Amino acid sequence: MRFFIVDDDIAIRSILTQIIEDENLGEIVGEAADGDQLESSYLNMLKVDILFIDLLMPNRDGIQTIRHLLNSFKGKFIMISQVETKELIGEAYSLGVDYYIIKPINRIEMVTVIQKVVERIQLENSIHDIKTSIGNLLHIKSPTPMTTAHSSEESITKIGEFLLAELGILGDNGSRDLIDILHYLFALRRNKTVEQDFPSLKDLILEISKKKLGPSATQVDINREIKASEQRLRRVITSSLNHFASLGLADYGNPKFENYASSFFDFTVVRQKMRELEDNSSTSNTPTRVNTKKFIQVLFFEAKRLKFRD
Repeated sequence: MRFFIVDDDIAIRSILTQIIEDENLGEIVGEAADGDQLESSYLNMLKVDILFIDLLMPNRDGIQTIRHLLNSFKGKFIMISQVETKELIGEAYSLGVDYYIIKPINRIEMVTVIQKVVERIQLENSIHDIKTSIGNLLHIKSPTPMTTAHSSEESITKIGEFLLAELGILGDNGSRDLIDILHYLFALRRNKTVEQDFPSLKDLILEISKKKLGPSATQVDINREIKASEQRLRRVITSSLNHFASLGLADYGNPKFENYASSFFDFTVVRQKMRELEDNSSTSNTPTRVNTKKFIQVLFFEAKRLKFRD
């Protein structure tokens, strides 16, 4: 990855450079002390993937700079600032900032954030490459079934991983189960209308458990795997709920919160979880229950939309 740092504090630029170099996260291709020194054409020429940008700078602040670059800069934004007001954080996210980091810089937090943004860039690039490949295949007369099937399988995996990253649960225990369910649903879609006759949650978990264990598995093994998969799914979906509740507390106007929270979860459940987090309480008179089947249905429909959109 290629990084560019904009901050009027030379110490901050030095700290970021050291973190990126020490952790082998990529290459620093440029620095600037103020936003008025930046133009999209220059950043794109340097092939900048991630732009670190300070909020408060003397001549052109971070918000103004992002507005100036937004329509033509091809990379991602990570904003760093000492300011913690919800209004400014919300405005930054509404402009497309991927992460807003509060100074002083914490090495572990910074490395984690960079890795998440890099992961998202890689997923978006993979999805773009796969869509291009599939588009090219459609222009080849009579492509072999094996080639087409392999491309489709890879496409579903990448789209699923992209969505799980958006939902804050990529790599969590249980995320593999969700990817396996997507593969099963897309395979089922070839033979029947899944949209009108969506399988039961019980059937979905049974099918992915049987596929995971293979034909030699005993019924005892399958039953054990079904229970384990049910637990993993509940935990990973609850983790996504916690993720969006936290986003909503930090910034109710966060675009990811607006786009996904009410689609994947009942909003009353999201509000309940937000109140629990706000009160710093892990208990509630009414236990928070996630609708696993609804979550899976929305995940499938979102994946289908991404796979087949123009």
